[in-house]
Amino acid sequence: MPYVMLAGAILSEVLATTAMKYSHGFSKLWPSLGTAAGYLLAFVLLAQTLKSMEVGTVYAIWSAAGTAVIAAIGMIFLGEAATAAKMLGIGLIIAGVVVLNIGGASH
Repeated sequence: MPYVMLAGAILSEVLATTAMKYSHGFSKLWPSLGTAAGYLLAFVLLAQTLKSMEVGTVYAIWSAAGTAVIAAIGMIFLGEAATAAKMLGIGLIIAGVVVLNIGGASH
């Protein structure tokens, strides 16, 4: 169940960040409200996840997955450049989370 809550936190954060892009500096009401609601839900789910998982593991997964997905959304849907450096960076982020989980995860 903690991983389901963590996945929900990641999804909420990704949706909130995407809404923030469309809020144009919080000048558009609905995307701004979507941003606030998404981040609120993300932090509530993250806090629930932290009840049963280590903070380092949770935060590494949450931040890395969010970063990778937002970068992909930017490249696929928002016309941002898909450079080799960006792809390498995303790969390194994911590799870092894997190493953290392999090397230090305990239950």
